[in-house]
Amino acid sequence: MSMKITDPNELPKKPGVYIMHNSDDEIIYVGKAKKLRNRVKSYFRDEDKLDRPKTQVLMRHFAYLEYILTDTEKEALILEANLIKRYMPHYNISLKDGKQYPYIKITKDEFPRILITRSLKNDKASYYGPYTDATNARQFIDFLNKNFKIRTCKNMDGPCLNYQIKQCSAPCINKISQKEYNRNIRRAKLLLQGRYKKTIKKLEKDMKHYSKNLEFEKAAMVRDQIETIKITLEKQNIQPTKDVDQDIIGIDHNDQEAAVVIISVRNGKTNKKDDLILKGINGFSDKEILTEFIKQYYSTAPIPEQIIIEDDIEDADIIREWLSDKEGHKIKINVAEDGHYLTLIKIAKKNAHISLTENTKEEENPLLTLEQYLNLPRLPYHIEGFDISNISGIYAVASMVVFENGKPAKNMYRKFKMNTPGPNDFAMMREVLTRRYSHISPDYQEDVKNPDDSINIRPDLVLIDGGKGQLGMAVEVFKELNITDVPLVGLAKKFEELYVPGRSEPIVLPRRSTALQLLQYVRDESHRFAITFHRTIRGKAFTKSVLDDIPGVGKKRKQALLTHFKSLDAIYDASLEEIEEVNGIHKKLAKTIYDTLQNDRKKDKNN
Repeated sequence: MSMKITDPNELPKKPGVYIMHNSDDEIIYVGKAKKLRNRVKSYFRDEDKLDRPKTQVLMRHFAYLEYILTDTEKEALILEANLIKRYMPHYNISLKDGKQYPYIKITKDEFPRILITRSLKNDKASYYGPYTDATNARQFIDFLNKNFKIRTCKNMDGPCLNYQIKQCSAPCINKISQKEYNRNIRRAKLLLQGRYKKTIKKLEKDMKHYSKNLEFEKAAMVRDQIETIKITLEKQNIQPTKDVDQDIIGIDHNDQEAAVVIISVRNGKTNKKDDLILKGINGFSDKEILTEFIKQYYSTAPIPEQIIIEDDIEDADIIREWLSDKEGHKIKINVAEDGHYLTLIKIAKKNAHISLTENTKEEENPLLTLEQYLNLPRLPYHIEGFDISNISGIYAVASMVVFENGKPAKNMYRKFKMNTPGPNDFAMMREVLTRRYSHISPDYQEDVKNPDDSINIRPDLVLIDGGKGQLGMAVEVFKELNITDVPLVGLAKKFEELYVPGRSEPIVLPRRSTALQLLQYVRDESHRFAITFHRTIRGKAFTKSVLDDIPGVGKKRKQALLTHFKSLDAIYDASLEEIEEVNGIHKKLAKTIYDTLQNDRKKDKNN
């Protein structure tokens, strides 16, 4: 995988995984193939012959690829799923899990702990999930810790309160052997896999063993564990299905994301319902979406005996073989055909539609969405946006608009007359950013800050109208001012893409996202405010002239002259007879206006 390849003909015709990079060495796509060369060559066509728009955009950013050979296509599938989860490439379909949903983690310690986490690491620990409800995940961990007396302390430095109240087996003071402790961990893992029936059987075996050896206290503890698990199972609704472990999967999607609902049935009883979101599905078929979900989800989630889906998937045989190898027994992936399973699929799809609708509604709070998508350190309550307006550098002005809590705060808007010679929008934007933010720079020298308190406010987000170039210039300004705690984002108008410092690839929000609409509103409002100020300045320049000093020419007659001739220059060029044609201008006044303007022009020539 060390060679950087740009020509697909250099690839072997063997199974493996290809990893595409951009010019910044970032991984932007991961794929698998039965024959690497044949698959990758399909990307290197003329743009109009590529199969989907997303592939066209992918290849515009492509710089080189690396590859990993595998012995079989199944191994390639496993490796592909792991790499996608690890790197979350921009152009792959991605299960919104690591940052969005919690996992239950069993550490790889001598005496393991059971924790909740939101990140998957290559640390040899065991991960279960994702769980869509953090509260339920924590309750399950609490149930496991108490039931199997698992330690919760970070450092094993003596007995704690949990040991005193009989909720910990106290491995720290050798109250339990490593063998017994790890037996409890294995039982906990079975429960996390949904294997309640098997767990009870093993616990019953343990109980008999302890009783036979006259270890009645341990036998009683195991008996209590069995009873607790049975009571938990009895609380679940019994479904009219076989005593089998099944996942019923329903999907609904729009142009940007898919909602997936998994109804889990364990031992004939409803175990849980998971709602998950897939991102980056634009351009992928329904079959591809379902395939990618199954590959990514079951790389960490408990695998049932049967997976029930509405339609068939790609690479079905390879995926069945992979999942069967993971579990050590045959796993079935069945397309629902009879009425019972079709009804369950319909229920799952209906729930997925509701989940998708609710997920869209969540984006109706644009501040929360921006905080998540842009990885901001805080909620962007106070947003500032800028724009430049000029005509070939003449009468150049800049505007600053302020939005608080997603709404314009017009009392905090500011106008700037530019000193930078133009036309040079980059330099003018540099000037206005420097003037605005020098007041919040830690290097600002004045003893007293600007009396205008709004100028001293540190914004939660600064919006720059433009892409990488404009954003890069703003980053330089902040670096010069030693400002490190104010986030910047650039909004490129052509494709409405967001650029943030330190990331070469744009962030693309759904067009219907209220977060994107808020940034567009800030951008458009700053443009409107700049244009309005520019017109005011330009209008004053055009109307404040020698006309104001001519006796008899008041506001109405000056307006009549400008309306008739359209510009001040045209009045200077007008003949006496043409001036006399203006409504409200009599011959004597027309002669005064004509003479005054001609004398003023002669003065300009002499100067």
